[in-house]
Amino acid sequence: MLIRHCVEESNIDENLIVIDPAKIRHGVIAAGKLQSMSGLIDPASHLNLDYPDHKITNCIIVEKFENGAKVRLGDRGLIFAFVDRSSFDHFGFVDYTQRLSDMIKRVKRIRRSRSTIKRTRKKDRN
Repeated sequence: MLIRHCVEESNIDENLIVIDPAKIRHGVIAAGKLQSMSGLIDPASHLNLDYPDHKITNCIIVEKFENGAKVRLGDRGLIFAFVDRSSFDHFGFVDYTQRLSDMIKRVKRIRRSRSTIKRTRKKDRN
């Protein structure tokens, strides 16, 4: 299982260059297929010349952003598309720790609200 940057086949040109890098996602790749994926990447962290820690350089090519979609394979394994240098810009400092903390808080809120909805529906059925 690999977690990689993924791009849809329709979003690459004939030279294997990503056309719109804002339409890249993180995906879990297993057995030559896309098993799951996240939302679109955040350009401020992935295309930011001021934040090189998580810069996208290449992406695995998938048929489409659907679970179970095939990954492009060649004789030597995965086929990659590349993000052109012109796609990067200066977005400034990114406090990745704060972003991670904020994301964890949002996930917890969503889980709590879903749990509340389930309890309410269960009460309504009784």
